[in-house]
Amino acid sequence: MDKANGVVSGNDCMVWINNEIWDEIKSFEWKVTGSFEEVNFLGDPRTYKKYMGYDGEGTVTLNKTKSRGAQLLAEAYKTGIMPDVKIVTKTTNKSTGKSERAVFTGITFSEFGGKSEAKGLLEEELPLSFAEYEFLEFM
Repeated sequence: MDKANGVVSGNDCMVWINNEIWDEIKSFEWKVTGSFEEVNFLGDPRTYKKYMGYDGEGTVTLNKTKSRGAQLLAEAYKTGIMPDVKIVTKTTNKSTGKSERAVFTGITFSEFGGKSEAKGLLEEELPLSFAEYEFLEFM
């Protein structure tokens, strides 16, 4: 197999939000960041790290074709009743046929809004945090 052809591209990714493919998604970024506290001991010049948990965060960026953010969050922000959201991603390596599938739950969207620019394509960004993640499949 040619090394270059084995590299996965964004065109090989699918994202479902609440069991619906949002086909206008331009990008989906997520990351898990560990939280660590420093631990020090008398007589030891080294600094150790104690794992304390993790934070999950990301952003869904959409090519603006619908009012996704407003539909999902406008009423929630007024009432304080946040929607229950699940995001599933699947990235398939076409060269090997193997996929990576992940599920993100406990999602909180921290903002929504809009921006218009002359002669520019409109996008919608939905920053988020998540409490839980699970990998269903690895490449």
